[in-house]
Amino acid sequence: MDIRIENLTKRYGPQTAVNNISFEVKPGEILGFLGPNGAGKTTTMKMITSYVNIDEGNIFIGGKSIATDAASLKKHIGYLPEHNPLYLEMAIMDYLGFCASLQGVSKSEIPARTREMIRVCGLNQEKHKRIGELSKGYRQRVGLAQAMIHDPEILILDEPTSGLDPNQIVEIRELIKTLGRQKTVVLSTHILPEVEATCDRILIINKGNIVADGTANTLRKQAKGQEVLQVTIEDGDPQEIYSKLQSLYTSQLVDLVPEQPHQFLIESVTEMSSKREVFKLCVQNNWVLSELTPLETKLEDIFRDLTLN
Repeated sequence: MDIRIENLTKRYGPQTAVNNISFEVKPGEILGFLGPNGAGKTTTMKMITSYVNIDEGNIFIGGKSIATDAASLKKHIGYLPEHNPLYLEMAIMDYLGFCASLQGVSKSEIPARTREMIRVCGLNQEKHKRIGELSKGYRQRVGLAQAMIHDPEILILDEPTSGLDPNQIVEIRELIKTLGRQKTVVLSTHILPEVEATCDRILIINKGNIVADGTANTLRKQAKGQEVLQVTIEDGDPQEIYSKLQSLYTSQLVDLVPEQPHQFLIESVTEMSSKREVFKLCVQNNWVLSELTPLETKLEDIFRDLTLN
């Protein structure tokens, strides 16, 4: 089931939290929804799940408008909010059974769905405990279980790995990837390596506006900085090497690496590569080229460039 957002706007008094945004999420796609605090991520997710009313624009789920079919569409959506609301006095099994009942799971199927979520979310050892007795990581797992208890076609997950230890993050990441083969997933997180490991596509929002949309590789190609090479050139005077590297028509910027007198960083001119020119320069001057490594633009750097304005 797909999600289509058209010209979506939400205001809180004089502040515009979401400003006329449009995007689509296809079935079987995991969308990483990124942005700094206050960018509009959580507000957008709450509008998709009908927790917050839309001021302008529309959201279509499976071709149906939330404006007219919100009640019937909710059963197709599983939602894990940023601040995971749980009934701490309830036992895990009772809570998941209660959530299944609220989501319209038939009484005869509730025990099987509850057992399945206990297994899938790694709660078997804790299943007889009260939620208030659990660690934050296990409470997050309970939140994921309630979001999936009714086997929804769409999952909206706001910071799903918050509070988990590294092993648990890997497990939940693999679970989300598995679910993404069959469901439409919108995933919000501040852990950028998690986005690359989990998501098919990345959408970055800043101050209520979409500032980037594409795969990690696409965003890197579009990012400011172009090709960056780390090279080590020996058997020559570092200042002479530095000067001649600067004179290459393909190089935009050359930096010396501190405490490494024969190592340089070369930023190439947009849509040009300096690899071949560096090699030719070393051959012409009888220098030894002992390293030539392309440095990949980090997703963290792209995120900062797009959201610090």
